[in-house]
Amino acid sequence: MNDLHEGPLTPIATKQAAAPKLTAREQRRLRRRRRRRGEEILGWILVPVIVFGLYWGVTASLDFLGTSPGQLWDQLMQVKAMMEKRS
Repeated sequence: MNDLHEGPLTPIATKQAAAPKLTAREQRRLRRRRRRRGEEILGWILVPVIVFGLYWGVTASLDFLGTSPGQLWDQLMQVKAMMEKRS
């Protein structure tokens, strides 16, 4: 039991040296890097959502009008064929 309390106590928290303050140019570079990284992450999330939303919107509007993308394509090809015959 006496061996337990023989050595000097060491402090738990030691004071660390403060990090050197960044210059304005370094701070701007860090902000720019973080912004670009954030924009990339947003891009990878938002672009598929936008593409899916556009697809869903076009499909829903064509269903509302009583047609489908295949029928619309066939009609456009008929118009193209008629235009080619006229010239």
